[in-house]
Amino acid sequence: MGLTPHLQALRENLLGELFYDDLIKAIYATDASVYRMLPLAVAYPINNADIKELIKFAKTHNTSLIPRTAGTSLAGQCVGKGIVVDVSKHFTNILNIDEKAQTVTLQPGVVRDQLNNYLKPFGLFFGPNTSTSNRCMIGGMVGNNSSGTTSIQYGVTRDKVLELHAVLSDGSEVVFGEISSDDFKKKTSEPSLEGHIYKTIYNELESETVQNNIKENFPKPEIHRRNTGYAIDELLKTNIFSDSKENFNMCKLLSGSEGTLAFTTQITLKLDVLPPQESIMVAAHFNSIENCLNAVELVMQHNLYTCEMMDKTILDCTKHNKTQRENRQFIEGDPKAILMCEVKASRLDEVKILADILVSSIKKSGLSYAYPKLLGKDIEKANNLRSAGLGLLGNIIGDKKSAACIEDTAVALPDLSDYISEFTQLMKDYKQDAIYYAHAGAGELHLRPILNLKKKEDVVLFRKITTDVAHLVKKYKGSMSGEHGDGIVRAEFIPLMIGNENYEILKRTKTAFDAHNIFNPGKIVDAFPMDESLRYVSNREEPKIQTLLDFSKSQGILREAEKCNGSGDCRKLPEFGGTMCPSYRATRNEKDTTRARANALREFLTNSEKENKFNHKELKDVFNLCLSCKACASECPSSVDVASLKAEFLYQYQKENGVSLRTKLFAYNNTLNDFGSRIPKLTNFVFSNGFTASLLKKSFGIAKERSLPLISNKSLNNQFQKIESKVVKEKIIKTVYFFNDEFTNHLDTKIGIDTIQLLKALNYEVKLINHAESGRSFLSKGLLKQAKNFANVNVGIFKGKISENTPLIGVEPSAIFTFKDEYLKLADDKTSAEAIAKHTFLIEEFIQKEIALGNISSNQFTLEEKTIKFHGHCHQKAMSNQLSSFSVLSLPKNYKVTIIPSGCCGMAGSFGYEKEHYKVSMQVGEQTLFPAVRKAPETTIISANGTSCRHQIKDGTQREAKHPITILKEALV
Repeated sequence: MGLTPHLQALRENLLGELFYDDLIKAIYATDASVYRMLPLAVAYPINNADIKELIKFAKTHNTSLIPRTAGTSLAGQCVGKGIVVDVSKHFTNILNIDEKAQTVTLQPGVVRDQLNNYLKPFGLFFGPNTSTSNRCMIGGMVGNNSSGTTSIQYGVTRDKVLELHAVLSDGSEVVFGEISSDDFKKKTSEPSLEGHIYKTIYNELESETVQNNIKENFPKPEIHRRNTGYAIDELLKTNIFSDSKENFNMCKLLSGSEGTLAFTTQITLKLDVLPPQESIMVAAHFNSIENCLNAVELVMQHNLYTCEMMDKTILDCTKHNKTQRENRQFIEGDPKAILMCEVKASRLDEVKILADILVSSIKKSGLSYAYPKLLGKDIEKANNLRSAGLGLLGNIIGDKKSAACIEDTAVALPDLSDYISEFTQLMKDYKQDAIYYAHAGAGELHLRPILNLKKKEDVVLFRKITTDVAHLVKKYKGSMSGEHGDGIVRAEFIPLMIGNENYEILKRTKTAFDAHNIFNPGKIVDAFPMDESLRYVSNREEPKIQTLLDFSKSQGILREAEKCNGSGDCRKLPEFGGTMCPSYRATRNEKDTTRARANALREFLTNSEKENKFNHKELKDVFNLCLSCKACASECPSSVDVASLKAEFLYQYQKENGVSLRTKLFAYNNTLNDFGSRIPKLTNFVFSNGFTASLLKKSFGIAKERSLPLISNKSLNNQFQKIESKVVKEKIIKTVYFFNDEFTNHLDTKIGIDTIQLLKALNYEVKLINHAESGRSFLSKGLLKQAKNFANVNVGIFKGKISENTPLIGVEPSAIFTFKDEYLKLADDKTSAEAIAKHTFLIEEFIQKEIALGNISSNQFTLEEKTIKFHGHCHQKAMSNQLSSFSVLSLPKNYKVTIIPSGCCGMAGSFGYEKEHYKVSMQVGEQTLFPAVRKAPETTIISANGTSCRHQIKDGTQREAKHPITILKEALV
């Protein structure tokens, strides 16, 4: 039983939630580091009273609290054996902005970019900017003293924290902020824990000898990125310990303390005026790392706003990620490194002059071979490319990965080139190809060795490399922890970095704040061993897992799950674009992230003792709200394909637990529709009549609010030979094979007819041959044997027929893209499947290509004016792009088209029909899509190319959405 009865009592005493089941503990056992510790429980506090209750429990039961926001820490700050306290769900309010004082007060769970979106109308922003800024939270940034790309202009988080409201280890609430020397003295005499803390700080630092020892042993003060231990060196700069006029502020100490001293509940930040509006980025290309680093001091003389580096390893990773391939168009040749230097000014002509001067300076140096200038959205693309670096490193196939252990070192800028030179030699001694990227202008590069931490010998290397680098950093009086913090991975080395005497001061400071070691133990002082509690057990016997889907490209399904490194891109909110992850955006629960699904699957596949390792209800729960949108396969920098993981899981789980009647109903919907199409009037009466429809929904667990799709009077197969074009045929341009998917055949027959009529009118020959359904419904329900059969049948039918001159096209994205995705993992004849996939297109893609070839032109369409808003299907966004649909809809000269910046519509095939998923389905739709549709005037045409999307739009907004091809066909002249 252990603490379970006490945890049950704690759960009842909290206004928020407390979980201690195996699934939630598995999900929170890791962060973005290499560490894994199963927590005792996970809490989602709602208010300060909950936090006090948790502190009381931890003290009574000799356990600990691990504060957590987005969980993207790289050093293991968010893992521990106590209670993980996740404030990312409820402590998310911006409380007050003082425009005149340029300050903002907020709770720790506010996302950094969300804050800046809020501040923009006031002409203000919060400067520190991490690569995780669209999901990392201010509380975590304070805990780690984050800095990011902008630190060379705007400093680090510690520079911005004015006031912190916190709960101390005795449950008392305090406010830490700037105080005068008189008030400081008063504090030291107070009989409270707060008073004891102030008195301890004074007693520890008052001695001149101690102060000199700190100054001598701490990192050079000009290194503004330094998080080595507690920032007692910063406190010496105040009027309490020097002749300075600067008042004492305990926030300097708490910033970067990684939640080990107090539990922060409210933060007041100093803001900056928005930077100049006009920007140009000079992306200097180099043939060597050495040349790149030698150029840093030179370019930093030009008042840069960012100075970021990417090496060839990172750049090569970007070639294999769909999103990042689009972002790397500015790269010339095959550089060993790129230095991204951004200049800003209030006017375009001014910034052009600054950029020209910068380029001239780089040219004169002779160090760089290319220096393209990027403006506008191209800068954003380049920044996205760089910020994806961490996640992209997870794309390395196999067990060798870039290990975060020495990636946070910072040295003074004049020392950077020499330091890196010695570092490179050190890596050569270890036969390592190190990775170099990030903040060159701040003297910090994220340097990573490539290690297989599943092997004992590489775990030994993990410690040896970190130790040797620590000594090298100490030689240059640098900071071992620049911006990512000490955590578990570097805390062991703090005595080496600052000296034993100073380390003892840190320990006594921790004790003064937290005598019972409640707050995040094992970090900063009394550190956990850096080579224990790793995510993988070294020299383990790899689990042998047979799957029906082919995961060989990732070396198996387990390694597909292990690609997730925890960077948390799946936690970004709707306002930051993209699709991933729709269910998290609806619930804001970690359980519903891509990361959680990958981590849970990894956890159970690795540690389950069952013969069928998939047979766990916990896995059923974690995949429950996955909409199989496929966004993770393209938007996740590590390209973790959770849609495939879910399909395989369902197949394996259902082998042991059976398939429900409702699952079969949805999977075999084409067979049922085929039967219903023989009596369409009766079928549609049953589906649309209130009484009979309600009975059907209740019987099969379908949401009562949903409308049921109606059957077409005749299937497309039955009508194909009778479809004629309204124009006289001219010379045939090309022959295409039309994939008459199961949805178009029976439900959206009119769209199929429009497609064929349009293509014929544009002088294309359309062939429709007898083929099987796509198998999409079976894939979504995990009936993989049936889906595999359809894949094999269709590959066999189209083998030898599909080529560059005779492509395969389809109108329903979820069906046609099976040829380009799942069939490659299902079909026995892989060679033929790949050949077919190469020449398979969504209808809009095909037309876009024909437009580019000059085979289709605007002259063939109306001059009438129309306004169109388009929503793209998730699979189109993940596997292709929406620009093809935009191009098609924009073909008529006076059609004004905009793409709705929506993610997933929320329907996802059968998902939105199921009564237990209806609420989440509609929440997803309400994020961006529904408001955009409702806002559109009635005269605006709403367009969507997915059958589920059109159904969702109708149910959610009562607006009819047209397929792009129907709109184009109606525009023919």
